[in-house]
Formats: sequence, structure tokens, C-alpha cells
Amino acid sequence: MVLHQHADGRSASDIHIHPAVDGGVKPGRSDFAGGTLHCHCAQDRVEVTISGNTAHNHVCGCTKCWKPSGATFSMIAVVPRDHVRVTAHAEKLQVVDPAAAIQRHACTGCGVHMFGRIENTAHPFYGLDFVHTELSDQDGWSAPEFAAFVSSIIESGFPPDRMKDVRVRLHDLGLEPYDCLSPPLMDLIASHTAKSRGVLAA
Repeated sequence: MVLHQHADGRSASDIHIHPAVDGGVKPGRSDFAGGTLHCHCAQDRVEVTISGNTAHNHVCGCTKCWKPSGATFSMIAVVPRDHVRVTAHAEKLQVVDPAAAIQRHACTGCGVHMFGRIENTAHPFYGLDFVHTELSDQDGWSAPEFAAFVSSIIESGFPPDRMKDVRVRLHDLGLEPYDCLSPPLMDLIASHTAKSRGVLAA
């Protein structure tokens, strides 16, 4: 593929999406049985244990999701909430924004978001927790499949004139860029809304 090249020599290959995908998207394993996530503290690390693999893994450009230093996007996946357990130092966790739809539980020591949980039973994604699999030492988690809320990186200070490069880079990595969520997830939201209004059978 011929990358979009600027007159000053910049190209889409200069864009750093996320450390976990910048070198290429690593495939997951269908037989992966889960693992543990850890915060970035040097000691007394928060540990979250997940039973089973994640789904709908993606890179996200929104300003709410936690991202590692130097990353333009966060990387986040979902897992059933009953598959998520805090197994060490739960006392260090605090909800970042209690008013947000997704209650992001972050370590008060290092600031890393360990999991996000939806408490509103009427929300389309109720029952799913949001997790960052790069916090795990295990390999096999579901691979990122797409890029969500791409335009939102501008709200974090990303130069608007480089958005074409970002989308080219995402395509190069096999991550289809959307300015919302992926079509299957948008269909899920619309289906939930239709059922709640009686338009579709529950």
C-alpha cells in the first residue's frame, strides 16, 4: 500500500495508535481461558481476574477511556461482568466519574483503569464489563477488531490535519475506523432500544 505522504516527509506510518498494535495486531486464541490484569503500581498491585476470553476488542479514541503514555487510542474489550473478580487490593479502587454511564474503577495509586462497569439495568451493554487486556501478562486475549470514536482523538489535542493519516494507519493495521462503534455493536444498541419501545419482540 502507498501511504499518504506529507510534503514535510510525515506519513501515516509515523502515527502511534497503541503500543499493543503499533507493531501489528496479534491474533487471539479461541481456546484462551482468561487470566489476570494488574495495575502499574510497583507494589500492592490491584489484581483483577477474568474467567474466559474477551470480545469486541477495539481501539477507542474517546477521552474517557484510560490509555498508556504515548498512545493515541486506548484499547478496550468487553467480558461478562460475572466473569470479573477483583482478587487483590480492592481497597485501592475508586470510581473515576460516578455520573458516567460506565463506572470506571481506577487504581488510586497509579491511575490505571482496571475495569468499567454499567450499573444501569436499562443500558444496552448492562451485564458487560470493559477491560484493558494489555494489563495482562498472558497471551491469547481476543484481538482488536476495529477502531471506535476515531474523530474523538481531536478532543484530546490531536491535530485535525493528520486525521487522514490516522485512518490510513488504522486501515494498514486491519482496524476499520468508525466515528461511533462497529456495526454489530450499533445494531445491538438499536435492537435494545427497539425492544424497550415495543417495536421488536423482546
